[in-house]
Amino acid sequence: ADGDAFVFDQVDGVDGDVLEFDGGDGDAGCEFAQGVAILKGGDPGFLRDALREFAASITVATIEFENVPVDAVDLIEDEGVPVRPNGETLSRAQDRLAEKTFFREIGIEPAPFARIDHPDEIQPALTSLGGSGVLKSRFAGYDGKGQVRLKGAIMPYPAWAEVGSKMAILEAWIEHDREISVIAARSATGEFVPYDPPENDHSGGILRRSTFPSSASPAVIEEAKRLAKKLADELDYIGVLALELFVTKDGQLLANEFAPRVHNSGHWTQDACFTGQFEQHIRAVCGWPLGDPSRHSDGEMLNLLGEEANAWEQHLTDGAKLHLYGKRRAVTGRKMGHITKLKPKA
Repeated sequence: ADGDAFVFDQVDGVDGDVLEFDGGDGDAGCEFAQGVAILKGGDPGFLRDALREFAASITVATIEFENVPVDAVDLIEDEGVPVRPNGETLSRAQDRLAEKTFFREIGIEPAPFARIDHPDEIQPALTSLGGSGVLKSRFAGYDGKGQVRLKGAIMPYPAWAEVGSKMAILEAWIEHDREISVIAARSATGEFVPYDPPENDHSGGILRRSTFPSSASPAVIEEAKRLAKKLADELDYIGVLALELFVTKDGQLLANEFAPRVHNSGHWTQDACFTGQFEQHIRAVCGWPLGDPSRHSDGEMLNLLGEEANAWEQHLTDGAKLHLYGKRRAVTGRKMGHITKLKPKA
């Protein structure tokens, strides 16, 4: 989950009222929402009543990140209001085991993996996966949280503790040539509109830079778009999603994960494309015609993490576009904003 750029804040001229239902974490939300329901704890019955009242006020709903309680999404849909993406999609995205299993069921190959329900299962699984891998919590965890790199003979119980001592998944370590992602929109009528995939650089599990377009071969790019379309079609998805992929050294594609929302590796589209991912998502969710995703520029996007955002002035060179997210606390490793640097399209 990104939680780093708020969908409606990034879209100019939204035609219609915007209502926001917020769990209340004290950070920035949608700046021009006409109504905001903020709930902190409280009686579950009151929460259900509040969700029903919220559903009665809207015609369609979407989400900012995928770790929204599926029960809440199902309740809104039971009130006759479509949520895009729906609860079934969220349940797959929230559980890494369900996600990888679904990939295989629809013909998208993920990195080899093993289910881990107990620390004593870690070493045998690691050995079977080639002796090098990443142990990840099945639920929650993002930007490098809830995961640990393992290699060779390991101490299973400390590794288990690092992922929260909960159900986990062990993924084989992939010696890849590069990482790319496909950001794409799908409409209610099945129209599929992908952006040119960027090439992504991570550090400590956190995206630092996206370069667009990727320098991968045309054949790899077309196959990546095909896989993203396969995923969107099988989910009967409406909105913008992202599919993260490893490109192996022999040119094969392995799925890392998917995100049922606008994605950090697609934030550059707002500055470099005729229709950015934020506007495209709202178009799809509201049933409006999808826009032109074509790039008018090449370039790169750089994430600002933690206190890097405090020195934002130094990044305003050579026409760079600065985006700050309005978060109150500059925590180490937290995405506070990004910069898009454009250059003429090759």
